[in-house]
Amino acid sequence: MKYCDYCVMPDTRPGIKFSKDKNGKNICSACVNHQNKENIDYEARFKELEKLCDKYRRMNGKCEYDCAIAVSGGKDSHFQVHIMKEKLGMNPILFSVEDNFTMTEAGKKNLKNISEEFGCHLISLKPDIKTQKKVMLKTFEKYGKPTWFIDRLIYSYPFAMALKFNTPLLVYGENISYEYGGNDNVETPDASGIFLNGVASDLDINEFIDDEIKEENLQLFFDPQKDDIGNLHPIYLSYFVKWNSYSNYVFAKNRGFSDLNGEWDRKHCAENFDQVDSIAYLIHPWMKYPKFGHAMASDYAARFIRYGLLSRDEAVKIVKQKDHNLDNKCIEDFCDFLGISKSKFWSIVEKHYNKELFYKNEFGEYKLKNEIQ
Repeated sequence: MKYCDYCVMPDTRPGIKFSKDKNGKNICSACVNHQNKENIDYEARFKELEKLCDKYRRMNGKCEYDCAIAVSGGKDSHFQVHIMKEKLGMNPILFSVEDNFTMTEAGKKNLKNISEEFGCHLISLKPDIKTQKKVMLKTFEKYGKPTWFIDRLIYSYPFAMALKFNTPLLVYGENISYEYGGNDNVETPDASGIFLNGVASDLDINEFIDDEIKEENLQLFFDPQKDDIGNLHPIYLSYFVKWNSYSNYVFAKNRGFSDLNGEWDRKHCAENFDQVDSIAYLIHPWMKYPKFGHAMASDYAARFIRYGLLSRDEAVKIVKQKDHNLDNKCIEDFCDFLGISKSKFWSIVEKHYNKELFYKNEFGEYKLKNEIQ
């Protein structure tokens, strides 16, 4: 397990690539891609986006929707809607997916705010809770992916709805693999490959089907790689504008976005403004820790270094203090939702610890064999 000499990301992040720079230092693909942004003409790319919008503008009539945006209500969603509606003059319809967990007060306010602040209709899917619970337990136990059911819908539901509303231009935020390191590390405006980033990659749905779960319960698990997407034109907004999670947060806060400041100090996070919508969902990004040796604190500490907000030494301290330290509030909400005990929860987590990366100390705690320095 080695770490990028510029940020704090380890080479165990799925799909990330490491190389040597001109000084012989290890540098991850996310840092390389971030540095390369300085060589991109974003004014020219924005003109490309304007031209693309002209193709679809008012395609369904003067008062009808002419694009769709996949949103959560978060900081990036606020920025996406601003760009598409206020900067480009489009008339978007917004699609979101509720994860059915306990929402934070910030999460409740933000979904309302994004509709009210920008004057947009928002259609939110509340998934089949019975199927969600059954599939969640299976994917948690077998794959260490507790929210795969929800993540799949977050990606696939907007595809299905864009087809129904005849809004071919479908806007997603950033290309996760390109921005932060992953398998689909290609700079492209085309978001049809969004399922390749690992978050909601294909699982065989036949293994979920039993006496209670039928194929029709999984009908929204749309896959643009296999299914007919018609004339849909899904795009990553991050190709056309210089993407920066922190800048998006600053913008969104000025437009009514609520962070978790004063509501919840999350013990395993390096910030209070990302994925603030619900409580139990955070089990998903934390599960990267037992499997790959890094989690949410590493993710944002790495970004903060790239954005010039932290030194690497400052970021290392945050990673060591927080990355492993899953907030108990998340565990309780997750266990209450699934109807399992905490001991059951930890027994499942135990199975997913990567023994090549971790050892148990004399107290029975899992520790990284090669901790970041």
